[in-house]
Amino acid sequence: MQNTRLLLGRRSSTGLSYILTTVVHDRAPLFTNAAAAALAVREFQRLDQEGFTRSIAYVVMPDHIHWLVELRAGTLETVMKRFKSRTAQQANRLLGRVGRFWQACYHDHAIRSDESLHRHAMCLMGNPIRAGLATRLGQYPHAWCEWELGASCDPLDNLGADG
Repeated sequence: MQNTRLLLGRRSSTGLSYILTTVVHDRAPLFTNAAAAALAVREFQRLDQEGFTRSIAYVVMPDHIHWLVELRAGTLETVMKRFKSRTAQQANRLLGRVGRFWQACYHDHAIRSDESLHRHAMCLMGNPIRAGLATRLGQYPHAWCEWELGASCDPLDNLGADG
């Protein structure tokens, strides 16, 4: 059941960038399976190729994903429905499981400036470090960013952590 409160004020505007976050049902760590994580990465790329999105950065954590994306066509709802449906079917098949894969809702946050975009991308890329899954930017295999990850980037800055 979708929480309608999460839909209040939600707008999808092509040309704007968003951080999209969605969580595996019951926070099951299904993406600890590298092949399942790779399915999610391929789906980000597929939605880019289909012209719905332009990925800026993403990270597939064990029990959730963060995706920094520019919306190019459609709505956030359309993009997330496609992403969640396709990955759920493929990952359930791969993992030999049935039933719900994703929690019903997702969270979106509009990014308002280019400077903020870069800062949010670096924070997103720092999630594996904060969760103890990596010790430096670029080390975690299920994360990508369009910017070079140099020593000047501080992933543990003031944007907080969600693991």
